[in-house]
Amino acid sequence: MLEKELSDSLTNESNYKYYLRRMKEERASTKQVGGEHYKDCKIQPVEYIHKNKLDYFEGNVVKYITRHRKKGEGRKDIEKVIHYAQLILELDYGEGE
Repeated sequence: MLEKELSDSLTNESNYKYYLRRMKEERASTKQVGGEHYKDCKIQPVEYIHKNKLDYFEGNVVKYITRHRKKGEGRKDIEKVIHYAQLILELDYGEGE
């Protein structure tokens, strides 16, 4: 079905116009690639991270704490939260030196 839609679309419009139209139809912020562990969140972690201007380490704390009950790697995700929090303490506050 998708192949036919793609084929029909490409015969009726240029590749550029097709991809431009598809990009407008499907926003990156409305889809999730690889699983559904953020699907039911009222606020997507990526939106929270971006709007609050969190850095890489802080963003990972948000990401892993948000998904730890849903993805099936709960303990491992909590360990990652702790690790990123320790990195923040070490790199931003000089703790552990």
